[in-house]
Amino acid sequence: MYNILLGAMIVLSILIIIAVMMQPSKQNSAASAFTGGADQLFGKQKARGFEAFMQKATTVLGVSWVAIALVLAYLSSK
Repeated sequence: MYNILLGAMIVLSILIIIAVMMQPSKQNSAASAFTGGADQLFGKQKARGFEAFMQKATTVLGVSWVAIALVLAYLSSK
């Protein structure tokens, strides 16, 4: 069981790296340096399409990675 979870952890780690690298970048303009990014906080609309999918996929992968890490820590303590 431990080896299966460890393999899943490695696969999830690679998938998280790929998911983060595939997310569209946010372009920072020179104006955001002066405003402190407030225009991005209040002017941001909901993500759509590919960006929304990548955000959800990254969240799911991250939560499952943490869950498997906790299970592995529990199993290794026994």
